[in-house]
Amino acid sequence: MQASFWKRHRALRWITGIVLTALAVLTVVVSILARRTEPYLRARIVDELSTRFHAKVELDHFSLWFGNGFRGEWGVWARGRGLRVWPSANAIAAGVPNNPVISLEEFRFHAPLRYKPGVPIHISEVRLNGLQIHLPPKPHELHLNVPKPASAAPGSSSSPLVSFRIDRVIATNSNLVHETDKPGKLPLDFAISYLLLKNFTPGGAMQFEAQLTNPRPEGVIHTTGTFGPWVSGDPGDSPVAGNYRFENANLATFKEIAGTLNSDGHYEGTLNNIDATGETDTPDFQLPQYGHAMHLRTQFHATVDGTNGDTWLKSVDATLGESRFNVTGKVVRVLSNGANPHSIGHDIDLRVIINNGRIEDFTNLATHGSEPLLTGVLNLDAKLNIPPGEGKMHDRLQMKGEFVLDDAEFTNPGVQGKLKQLSLRGQGKPDELKSTDPMAIPAHLEGYFDVATGKIAFPSLQFRVPGADIQLKGIYGLDGGSLDFIGSARMEATISKMVGGWKGFLLKPADRFFKKDGAGTSLPIHVGGTASHPDVGVDFHH
Repeated sequence: MQASFWKRHRALRWITGIVLTALAVLTVVVSILARRTEPYLRARIVDELSTRFHAKVELDHFSLWFGNGFRGEWGVWARGRGLRVWPSANAIAAGVPNNPVISLEEFRFHAPLRYKPGVPIHISEVRLNGLQIHLPPKPHELHLNVPKPASAAPGSSSSPLVSFRIDRVIATNSNLVHETDKPGKLPLDFAISYLLLKNFTPGGAMQFEAQLTNPRPEGVIHTTGTFGPWVSGDPGDSPVAGNYRFENANLATFKEIAGTLNSDGHYEGTLNNIDATGETDTPDFQLPQYGHAMHLRTQFHATVDGTNGDTWLKSVDATLGESRFNVTGKVVRVLSNGANPHSIGHDIDLRVIINNGRIEDFTNLATHGSEPLLTGVLNLDAKLNIPPGEGKMHDRLQMKGEFVLDDAEFTNPGVQGKLKQLSLRGQGKPDELKSTDPMAIPAHLEGYFDVATGKIAFPSLQFRVPGADIQLKGIYGLDGGSLDFIGSARMEATISKMVGGWKGFLLKPADRFFKKDGAGTSLPIHVGGTASHPDVGVDFHH
């Protein structure tokens, strides 16, 4: 019995030794095959990319080993480092710099051991790290037509022995830089923290999902869509389309404004010329120096130059508080004039049209107090420009246009009291000045204005209340609200009726001296002081 046990034990050890020896031999053989296969697969990868991009491709290092894949299946691992895709020969001939269009620090993928001649090797996932895409400026010297490679006949010697079918590609730590040849413009640089590409078709578009970090305004963009086919002659002409969500963008990165912006929209076109539509919502939009938050919503249609981020606003329908207005124009970056050009900010050039808005919605943004200076219905048509710079925004603001303000009422009781006095005297009702009835005096203002260097110049300003029509010209200081105006006041009543009482009776002989062009009284006046405490007087020397 004991002899039989030892015989079985020796047989088991002998079989185990044979199995281990076979596994060792198999491991060595597979390793040798893998090492000998590496150069061929490396050449196939380079050839596949060269065919797809019609350009020179380089791969510094490629290796294979065996193990479990992303989803636990057994197979072969592949890793490459130092991949570069250069511009096409036609693009270089057209003047595109001979620098890599695509560079990659590392890629990895896992493939099953199953292989059938003529059937592509199925790779479920490729992972990329350190992807850098540098899109060169659009070449102008040549019209680039890259011929499609001729298809090899099935079974011919030119047909590759090994081909690949990839389900999806996942990239992390990527950058997309779109260069520009426009003088005074910087390239557009996007940091892409996550990128998923899938549904590849030869010569067709692919689907993508991406998460980008936007530097200004600072925030995260989530986007899905389609990209391609790749235009090797001019990558900037490659089609792109998709939807995006811009979350929690911090407008304070622009310094002059503040608030948290969220935006949804759709875009399509090419990387050089993207047409975008969407909407934004900023519930706490404000000017930091005043700190009054207002709800700002917009619906927009814009064109974006993908080479530098310059934006042309075809139409922006905006709502601030309860006021709707329309904006068109452009927002472009400006470079410094130094030896090392860098962005010094954006040049904002817009046309603003307000129809039946509320003046208090706009003055609230630029008021230190708890109440706006005045209320009323505002219509405005103006051109606005804000060049880049280090000073306060209202010192750099340039704006020209015309406006009409109806049913205007000043919130300051002192100002409203003076308007009441002006209106009643102008109507020849000085006896009603003693009335305690807090009547509202609606005013009408209209004119032309020119904003520059922190001041508003009014070459023509008309101010009307019942009984009085005032024509003015002068300057209003944005910082402090200083007033410096001269003009004339035309009253319906004669000067004697304006004064009333026994003083008015004594002034009757003077009525004929102050009547002019149908007005009961015409007086030269000046307005000084501040908007909250105006000082109105008669220029007697005139």
